[in-house]
Order: sequence, then C-alpha cells, then structure tokens
Amino acid sequence: MTTSKARLRELPLGAIRPQGWLLDQLRLQAEGQTGRLEEIWADVGPGSAWLGGDGEAWERGPYYLDGLVPLAYTLGSTELQAKAQKWIEAILSGQRADGQFGPADNLDWWPRMVALKVLTQYADATGDPRVPEFLRRYFEHQRAALPGRPLSSWGKARGADNVLSVMWLHDRTGEDWLLDLARLILAQTSDWAGFLTRELPSGVTPVFRHVTHGPNVAMGLKTPAVTYLVDGEARHLDDTARMWENVDRLHGQVHGVFSGDEWLGGRDPHHGVETCQVVELMFTLEQLARISGDGRHGDLLEQVAFNLMAASNDPRMLAHQYHQQANQVLVTFADRDWSFSGPDANVFGLEPHFGCCTANLHQGWPKFVRSLWMLSDDDGVDAVAYAPCQVDAGPVRLEVETGYPFTETVRITVSAAEPVSYGIGLRIPAWCEEPALEVAGERVPATPDERGYVTVRRVWRDGDVISLVLPMRLRTVPRDRGAVGFRLGPLVMVHGVGEIWRTVPGHRGLAEWEITPRSIWNLGALPGDLESWPIERRPVSSVPFAAESAPVVVHGEGAVVRQWKLVDGSAGPLPDSPAPGVPTLPLRLVPYGSARLRVAELPTVEVVSHPEED
Repeated sequence: MTTSKARLRELPLGAIRPQGWLLDQLRLQAEGQTGRLEEIWADVGPGSAWLGGDGEAWERGPYYLDGLVPLAYTLGSTELQAKAQKWIEAILSGQRADGQFGPADNLDWWPRMVALKVLTQYADATGDPRVPEFLRRYFEHQRAALPGRPLSSWGKARGADNVLSVMWLHDRTGEDWLLDLARLILAQTSDWAGFLTRELPSGVTPVFRHVTHGPNVAMGLKTPAVTYLVDGEARHLDDTARMWENVDRLHGQVHGVFSGDEWLGGRDPHHGVETCQVVELMFTLEQLARISGDGRHGDLLEQVAFNLMAASNDPRMLAHQYHQQANQVLVTFADRDWSFSGPDANVFGLEPHFGCCTANLHQGWPKFVRSLWMLSDDDGVDAVAYAPCQVDAGPVRLEVETGYPFTETVRITVSAAEPVSYGIGLRIPAWCEEPALEVAGERVPATPDERGYVTVRRVWRDGDVISLVLPMRLRTVPRDRGAVGFRLGPLVMVHGVGEIWRTVPGHRGLAEWEITPRSIWNLGALPGDLESWPIERRPVSSVPFAAESAPVVVHGEGAVVRQWKLVDGSAGPLPDSPAPGVPTLPLRLVPYGSARLRVAELPTVEVVSHPEED
C-alpha cells in the first residue's frame, strides 16, 4: 500500500548497485573511514550509549549508522551488514514500554530523528517486520509527549527529517493519525520558508543561530517539500525554489553551494563549506527530486556529489575536512577568516574541529547511489542522476555503462524476461544544449519536457540499448567583481595547484595531513575563445578523484596576478577584473573533486608587459 504524494518512489535499498568508478569510490569508503571507524574512534565504539554502554549518547552513533547501513546493503557486504546489525538490534530491543528508545539519560528528539531514518533504510533493505511496529509505538509516544515537551534547539531546526519517517510509515498503513502527528511536528519546526525568503541576512553571520547554521540550512531547505507530502498544497514546492534562489543570491559560491563555515558566510570564495552541510544538502536534493520529480534537483545533486562530496575527503577516503574552500590554497593549522572554526578545521584528519562530520560523512555516496534512479508515478523509472550502475527496476533491469561525469555518453542496456511496455525517463541536464538520443539503433527526439526529462515509453525487449550523449562545452560562471568560474557538464573545473602532502606527527585515526602548494596559485584567467581550449580525457583510475590521475584536464591560458596575496591563511579577496597579469602561463583546469589545493573562482586578466620591455 502507498499513499504518497511524491512524484517518484525510491527503489528498495540494494536494488541499485554501483559499477565502474562509482563502485571503486564506495569500496574506498568501505576500506577507509566508514569500514574502520569503530576501531579508531571511541564515540562509535563498544562503549556507545546506543549500544548500551556509558559513552557518547547523542547524535554520533545514529549519524554513523545513517551511512553504514546504506553502504553495507548497497555493496552487499556481509561484513558491513554485521557491523550495522548489532546497532540495529540494540535499538530495536531497547524500546521501552512507553515507546521511547535510545539512551535514557539523553531524551533529545534530534538524534532519534536520525535513528528513525536508519531504521526505515534497514527495513527497505531487509523487510524486517519489527520496524513498522517499532515506529508505530514511538510515534504514539511522540503524539502524547510533544505537546508538553515540544521540539527545541537542533530538533526544532530539523523537524522535517522526523516527518519523513512518519510519512514512511503512513505510506504503508494509511493511518490518518500519522498525518496529525506530522502536522504537529511541522508546527513545532522552524519556519524555514519565511526565514530564508524574507529574513535571511547577507555576509558573514556574526553570532550563532540555528537558522543560519550551514547544515541546518541544508536540512531546512526540504521542509516545504516535506510539508507538501502532508497536505498536498503545491505552493510549498514554489517556496522551495524561492528559498534556494535567495540563499544562492546572498551566500552562493562558485561551485553552486552556499557558504557555511559553521554559519553562513557570504559569497567570497575563501569562506568554507562544512562536510555535514555537503552530505545533508545531498540528502535534501535527493528528497526534493523524489517529491517533485523536477530534474533541476538532479542537476544540482550531481554538482554537489561530483565536486564537493569528492573533495571533502582525501582521495582514498582515509581522512576528511571539516571545512573545504572553493579557493583553497593551503590546508594547514591556521586561524582563518571564517564565521566560527578552530585552527584545524580544513586539515584532513579523523576529527578536525568537531566530531559531527566524522560521524555524518558516511551517508553521502551510498544514498547517492540509491537515488540514481527512482520509480515514476506513471509505471516507469526515471534517471535522477547519471553514474555507472545496475538497476533492478522490477519488470526491467538496466545496465548503465558510462564514465559520466568525466565522459559524455551514457549507454543503457535493458534486460527483460519477456517484452514489456514500460517508461524510462532520461534527465536532460539544463546545461546540455544539444543532447542526442538513440533507442535500439534509431534516433529519437531529445527535447526535454517541463520537468527536464525525455521519457521513452515503448515495448522493451531483452538487449535493447539506449545511447544518450550529453555534449559538455566548457562554460564560464560569472561571479562578483568580474571574476569567473568554469564548468564542464556537471564538473566544476578549477586551477589545480601542485600539492605537497605532509603527515601530521602523532596523529589519531588512519591519517592526518597538511597540504602546501608546490606551484603558483595566484593565476587569473584569459578566457578568450573557450572552444579553442583543448579538453583532454583520460581513463578513470581506481582512485577516481586523485589529483595525479584527474580524468579530465582542460588546457587554457592565464597569467600571474601578483597583487593577489594570502590573507589569514587563505587566498585573499579577489582583485577587480580584469586585473593586470604577467607573464602568460598555461592554466590547467581539473575537476574540483580531484584538487585538494585549487582556485575555483579566478579574476580575469589583461597581460601587461614588463617595464624593461616597453
């Protein structure tokens, strides 16, 4: 039974299996921080209060599980599933007579919201019948307790996550009292639409407020769409678009994500973006794509995943940053011009600045895999994002072969036990001007509909092949003071600065590094005719986002901007463009996710001669 108002429906966890470079990336995660976290970090060790111990009793155990569970079932790893199962059993067996669960000495609503997401994913993967009854009893507890103990603090900011789990159960039971509970939770949740459209300040946020905290904003952006699931009023989807436009206008950075070096920090590219913010924004975009069916959310989801998610960890996923920068020319211990951060916030390590990202980073890639394709409401399946994978979509199975986002062609082979009439929706990214589509050897029009999709509905036969070509042209993104960024398809292309990695002595965890430049960072761009800049494509290595084997390189021209200096450990404010530059040098652009030292926002330059040459 389903009663959902969402345009799309998630496939069961495990129905989409990564292949190619994406499989390599998830294996690195399983072999790195996620697979080994319990061994190296006591907060998710055997003493965790979520396992019955006397240790950490708030969000870190649930955060970790929110990535471990989907990674385990996406990879089909029995080892990771066993790691997750002991946590699941501890949670399920620990429910009390009143329906409450979790650490008894910390009754905060917020970490339980994360635990609920863990349980729904686990149930989607396994069909464990204990989960719906567990949720029912807990939601009855919430219905009784929330009027006298309403959401506050983090839970008030993040109430939409609670409602998603309520609606998960409602989709399966249709019980009206769950809608009443969802309305109660939303009434106690921050008014994100009102704040982000009418009250949002510009520039650096000087003091802490939950509504200007970067990860909270990333979570809050889905609140109107989640409200739409409850009441069906389409105006909420319009609110989502207006919220995003205003956040981007005041705090948007060159890579397409808003700043959040703990708190919103404005548009300057030295301001950071927290790793929690990255993974929570990915989850928000996945839910927006599911609820609205709008391909624009898939466009942005790819942009966040292929760029910021990739860059938030070292290439082998042994360590992560708390904050990353669009213009990141030093990764060192330093007091930077950020809204609120410690000196280690952009070092790659086990627990830089604060441990929330250590626990929360794990959900990014596996939830992305699950969201690549979703069932449509008209008996078909839609591509939300593109990457190599296998999709078990019920009557058909899809083998998606591609090097995307590093290559332009997506080849989909359809398997079917018998001929079947079915719709396959192909998202046409907004940046793609001339898509080309062939189905079973015949050219098919590739003009997208209002959602950004071309839906091919036909009788599919075993072995039918879809070939979708999405030509990627290098383009510029205009920025403040005349500066520019570069894009190639969904990839943010950056001036990749040479890197010297230094191990931090006596580090904790698997690894900890500072990185300093081994080449000039302060180059400006000579855009000229971008069509004349050669694009070099290389095979994707088994470490997909390593600088030395970047799968795409654009060879352009630039010049040194000598007036552009370091300020407080970061690339200083950009000079007005065009800036004087000398001499003309090659400008090598690589994917943002491949460069841990990079300049993503560059001034344009006018080359000037030396005085002695006059």
